[in-house]
Amino acid sequence: MASKQDWWRGSVTYQIYPRSFMDSDGDGIGDLKGITQRLDHIAALGVDAIWLSPVFPSPMADMGYDVSDYCDIDPTFGTMDDFDAMLDKAHALGLKVIIDQVLSHASDQHPFFLESRQSRDNPKADWFVWADPKPDGTPPNNWLAIFGGSSWEWDARRRQYYFHNFLREQPDWNFHNPEVQDYLLDCVRFWLDRGVDGFRLDTVNFYVHDKMLRDNAANPLPWAQQAVRPFEMQYTLFSKNQPENIQFLERLRALLDEYDDRTMVGEVGDSHHSIDLMGEYTSGSKRLHMAYSFELLGPDFSPQHFRSRIEAFFKGAPDGWPCWAFSNHDVPRHVGRWLDHAKDQDALAKQAAALLLSFEGSICLYQGEELGQIDTVLSFEELTDPEGINFWPEKTGRDGCRTPMVWDKDAPNGGFSKANRTWLPVKPPQQARAVSTQGKNSVLEFYKEMLALRRAEADLRDGKTVFLDFPEPVLGFRRGEGMVCIYNLSAAPVTVEPPIGVDPVLHEAAGIKGRTLQLGASGFVVGRVS
Repeated sequence: MASKQDWWRGSVTYQIYPRSFMDSDGDGIGDLKGITQRLDHIAALGVDAIWLSPVFPSPMADMGYDVSDYCDIDPTFGTMDDFDAMLDKAHALGLKVIIDQVLSHASDQHPFFLESRQSRDNPKADWFVWADPKPDGTPPNNWLAIFGGSSWEWDARRRQYYFHNFLREQPDWNFHNPEVQDYLLDCVRFWLDRGVDGFRLDTVNFYVHDKMLRDNAANPLPWAQQAVRPFEMQYTLFSKNQPENIQFLERLRALLDEYDDRTMVGEVGDSHHSIDLMGEYTSGSKRLHMAYSFELLGPDFSPQHFRSRIEAFFKGAPDGWPCWAFSNHDVPRHVGRWLDHAKDQDALAKQAAALLLSFEGSICLYQGEELGQIDTVLSFEELTDPEGINFWPEKTGRDGCRTPMVWDKDAPNGGFSKANRTWLPVKPPQQARAVSTQGKNSVLEFYKEMLALRRAEADLRDGKTVFLDFPEPVLGFRRGEGMVCIYNLSAAPVTVEPPIGVDPVLHEAAGIKGRTLQLGASGFVVGRVS
């Protein structure tokens, strides 16, 4: 059993995308008062914490991940009083509150960047990453931005380029400057003093760049040359993943350790070394508490994939700790990604819940997945996401998974907002799965049951994983000494003979005759060892 200080170990966190959770004032955009109104729904699920995507002042070039003030609330979402009221109610309901911290880059409207770009000798001149052009006027190296084009943007006043891993409106902080680190740590302290319980650290492996600005190599992985985004054609040896990252993470951990019961989970994304970095960044007790993984956010849906990712992490970092998720605000919803492996949307949604919530590590759920939602199909004219706009139609962007939460099937906009028009539309396929429709045997009720089982069974939270050898498409494993979980990851029925006895607790499309286990399409059993 995790101690109070280690409440995060084995915890389940519910991610809220504030723009899309609940609109309290009728402007078509979700806000903090709306979140407060709906916290009872989250508490009733049985999770341990909520994570809020950014609510700081921002020009919203990247929907809040371009921060212009780290210590205030954007008027779109309300006021600091609204934040405090939300925090108080969450705590009263027994929910921890984790907020995003976007420390790798700021908005180009941040006052310090506005000052930095004025000259080469002002007090903030070295707070961002500036570099001279090559003699022919081209950027200093070949680094590419995730959202397309060079990661270098020309500034006529300084007659230099500045570096941005994402949009040109998101200049990267210069972490080689100790004053920058001190400033960002002070911003984190501001929220710790306000009472938040932890932080989700955006793009945690992007903080530090190679000081020599060496060129990245070509990505040697076989899929790279068919990538839609040129960024993925590079092996990002020098633009991120630098060893100095660890030094800053240790400063950040030392700050959190000054406070009781706080935690931080870092988003680690990399096409080559994601599992290795997760282990490195959480190893020991001086770095991240948890590393949030991209490894299960893709199209792969096979026993070998899930097993290999979990085994690789704990082999590489036996004293580290992962945080697994199937969906978030940056990827297509998992039920839609994996629907080809199932006959029924609800059956797949329930199986995915049972699977994720039985994994060793901590877990993040994304708003709406407890309803079995898939992405909303949007036209180009409805898009707001720069990724979708830039790469349409080959890559439609992230708006499809960000459309509003639906509360009431019969209310306008699914009960999300009373506005005539919401920032992204609510469409009939999503509205049909509103909370109000989720009765007996629904996906929502199954999430509650599985979350209650995870809370009740220490082995599901803390037990070590031992995989059982089954043929494809069956995944099976023990958790600790007492729990066993077996899943048919296909749309065809299968029959297997587990090497241990199974006493079912939660199951779908499953039957046991003696030692024989019959699993229908998307069938599974979570039970005790008998």
